[in-house]
Formats: sequence, C-alpha cells, structure tokens
Amino acid sequence: TPESIVKKLKRDGYESTIENMRNYINDIAGIRIICSFREDIYFLADCLLEQDDITLIQRKDYIENPKENGYRSLHLIVEVPIFLEHKKKMMKVEVQLRTIAMDFWASLEHKLKYKKDIASDQLTADLKKCADESAALDLKMDAIRKEIEVLKAPEAKAIGREVKHLPGGILNENQ
Repeated sequence: TPESIVKKLKRDGYESTIENMRNYINDIAGIRIICSFREDIYFLADCLLEQDDITLIQRKDYIENPKENGYRSLHLIVEVPIFLEHKKKMMKVEVQLRTIAMDFWASLEHKLKYKKDIASDQLTADLKKCADESAALDLKMDAIRKEIEVLKAPEAKAIGREVKHLPGGILNENQ
C-alpha cells in the first residue's frame, strides 16, 4: 500500500519522494510463486535468471538460512524491462518463491502476529515450532516424490522410452 511504502522509506531514513521510491524500495512490484516442492523453487529461480532480459540485483535464501522466526522463502530482487508507450524502462521486482507449506505458514503467521501488533515469547516460540514442522513436512514430501520417481523409472523403461526426470515430477520424454 502507499502507506507501507511511506512507512518503509521513513524507517530507513528517506523522504517520501517518487525518486526515493524508485531508488530504495525494491518490492513495490512483486510476484509470489508457490511450488509443490523445494527443488522446484531452485529450478524455477534458475530458469528465470537464465533469461537475457532479467538481471539479478539481490538474492536472499531464507530456505537454507531461515529467519529467526522460522520464515522460509527464496527472495530475488530482479530488474525486468517494462515497455511504456515510447520507451523501455528497467523496473525492480521482488520475486518470492515458496512451497505450499512455506506459504501456508507465512500467510497465517503474518495474519496472526503482524497484523495485530501482538508479540509474546510463547506466541513466537509456537510459530517457530510450526515453521520447523512445515519445513520437516516439505522435506518428507520431497523424499516421497523421489521415491515415487525411482519406482516409476523401471515402468518407463519397460515401454521403451528414455525418461528424464525434472523437478516437480514433470517428465520429458525423448523417443
């Protein structure tokens, strides 16, 4: 919201100007990508960053290095071209990539804690425990997916096709 942009600028010691918004706020435009599996997050991030018109400005991996409260997500600040009537302009965009479990936790944590400005040690500990349990669930689902892929591999070979496994269980069949 405009209010949160102004609040962020003031918090960081900047005046509320359009120029400062362009220079110091990286998440005015953003997109969140929800993936089924952790591996998909890194696969999609690599695909995005391989595009020749997208430039990586900053990468924050809160999956490998979760925030103290348990928050997990991969954040990329990228510059992308936007096409105006008579010119092309580069714009900073924040891309957040999460699993379904990470998004579930982050959405509820935000509603429960930050929207109500309530903080307690017990609430913080409970939310952190839920984050850790969500992360463990993601790892378990990854393991199940990999086990299924191993079990499917002989079946695919039996029908005479070479199968390459990609993240998320997507199959690329070469005949």
